[in-house]
Amino acid sequence: MTFDFSPFLPWSVLAALAVVSAVIAAFAIWRGIRGAWIRTLAALAMLTALANPVLLQEDRDQLSTIVPVLVDRSQSQQTPDRVKMTDDALAALKGQLARFPQIEPRFVDVEGDVNSDVPSTRLFDALSANIADVPPARIGGAIMLTDGEVHDVPAANQALGFDAPIHGLVTGKANEFDRRIEVIKGPRFGIVNEEQQVILRVFDDGPSPGGTADVTVKLNGDEIATLQATPGQDTPFSFKVPGGGSNVLEFSVAALPGEVTTANNRAVHVIDGIRQNLRVLLVSGEPHAGERAWRNLLKSDASVDLVHFTILRPPEKQDGTPINELSLIAFPTRELFVDKIKDFDLIIFDRYQHRGVLPLLYYDYIAQYVDNGGALLIAAGPEHAGPDSIALTPLSSVLPATPTGQMIEKAFYPRLSEEGRKHPVTRGLDGSGEDPPHWGRWFRSVDVDRPQGETIMLGADNHPLLVLNRAGQGRVAMLLSDQGWLWARGFEGGGPNVSLYRRIAHWLMKEPALEEEALTARASGRTLEVTRQTIGDNPGNATVRYPSGKTETLPLTQSEPGLYKAEKRMDEIGLFEIRNGKLSTLVHIGAVDAPEFKAMISTTDVLQPVADRSKGLVTRVANANGAISVPPILPVRGQVRVADNDRMMIRMTSETVLKGINTLPLFAGFAGVGILLLAFGAMWWREGR
Repeated sequence: MTFDFSPFLPWSVLAALAVVSAVIAAFAIWRGIRGAWIRTLAALAMLTALANPVLLQEDRDQLSTIVPVLVDRSQSQQTPDRVKMTDDALAALKGQLARFPQIEPRFVDVEGDVNSDVPSTRLFDALSANIADVPPARIGGAIMLTDGEVHDVPAANQALGFDAPIHGLVTGKANEFDRRIEVIKGPRFGIVNEEQQVILRVFDDGPSPGGTADVTVKLNGDEIATLQATPGQDTPFSFKVPGGGSNVLEFSVAALPGEVTTANNRAVHVIDGIRQNLRVLLVSGEPHAGERAWRNLLKSDASVDLVHFTILRPPEKQDGTPINELSLIAFPTRELFVDKIKDFDLIIFDRYQHRGVLPLLYYDYIAQYVDNGGALLIAAGPEHAGPDSIALTPLSSVLPATPTGQMIEKAFYPRLSEEGRKHPVTRGLDGSGEDPPHWGRWFRSVDVDRPQGETIMLGADNHPLLVLNRAGQGRVAMLLSDQGWLWARGFEGGGPNVSLYRRIAHWLMKEPALEEEALTARASGRTLEVTRQTIGDNPGNATVRYPSGKTETLPLTQSEPGLYKAEKRMDEIGLFEIRNGKLSTLVHIGAVDAPEFKAMISTTDVLQPVADRSKGLVTRVANANGAISVPPILPVRGQVRVADNDRMMIRMTSETVLKGINTLPLFAGFAGVGILLLAFGAMWWREGR
């Protein structure tokens, strides 16, 4: 309750009246005028009434004490045991806080730094954001329910913004153990068939069981080695890059009983294979108009080492010229097809026919070369339909189509088949989207029986024109026309011969981007991008397995014929496994060395310093038997000066809110009128004597 004035006249007027009254009173008293003191008291009563003194009484309510409760929902907290511990401890904590109506808890789920490519647990940032609208005096403390792996703990000289205890309730168990594996160093690019080295390391967090760790190595899904790694030491691993494009190395360390999680027991390293020099053997039959188209295409690529032979003088061609006077180079058949055939990445027969240049046994060598992983391209012309066709040699065992002996002499537009519209070799070829296709015509092709493999281009009357097939470990392509050179010469506008020939060659070389059935995944920041290539029907949804172990169905949407894609921003980091049918792939999202992914064991050491400075308590919520218990809450008045090892102290606020003010005028109403009448009455009474 306070005393105040609410004058009816300005203070300057009241002051003037007071001065005049004082002068008159002083003069009257000095002269001894009768009734001077009574008149002075009456004037004083009048001035007091004009000053209007009032009593003020404030109506206030006690404000609640704010206690933020930050619940760590980051990735390291997503193991089944910790999820249950967190939920049980949170329920117990809510029950305790409900007993104190003066405490207003603010529950905040902290999901981790989901917008960062290097995620971490930032509980103190979340705390600052949660109390930004609260005066520091109202904050009674903060409670953090976490595994203790907090990555933004303030330094010792960094202020918290309030003076109240910070308590840590830690999930997990004491002396936890976790084994993980990381790729320490590895090349991003490597030359195909040359040796590369990757350095990996196995880490034991917590009490190590000792001994060595078994590490399984897979390359593009196939197991290639088993290593013995000593935890804490670098382990080198050497391998040869098998092919061009992305090659995925997967390292898996065997799980141990009792470790916190197996989510970090695998690591991947992607290396892009580069072909330093593509060795191609091009064997042409008699010179023809399309021969130079193949030669120009292959010679225009600096990465291609081309060996080209044209059969200008077959054995049966005898004109009497002595051998020593011929300027032709003898065809080194044994050197090419016996001694060095394995050195070639691709063999091309361009309108070649069996005319005794190659012994029949050599065709069998070529077939074995294909079966063992080699690549063969047949560019067929009229010779392929004749009696000297190489399809009538032992090479027929790897050829996907057998000629009928007939040529189809008819103008046609090469068209894509249904499979060809989906196949990466021919999908999206310039001009293929129109009918007729926006390219020039061809005029003959080799008629074949029903081919094996995929027929991706059609000729006249829908007869096969381009056939692709796998034979053993190798691949074979047959282009059943010799008139691709018309496109190269620009006949009727030409066509995409360069793109087509290059794609055929790259498919034969097992370029991953041109696989008919493939599942690939890549990470763009925190976004997972899944691509499914197929020449079949809709492959359905993909299944994504998160590092935490949970699975999710990801719908695939067709973007082009035979190409299905999906994108999703992920809320976890680590190694993801994507499956679709029999295909699977791995991709690592987020930084490999992200704090949230590396440290998975729980700890009380991180929060202990800040709890000590603020007089807080850090304790585990699970006892040795696994039972969940939360320390009791102790509300205290005034500043917390001493920490309590068994209870969580909350500093209760003394802040209030003003609801209203009650005023009581002292000279208002009958009391004020009575005092004034008494004063003037006394004055008149004295005057009358």
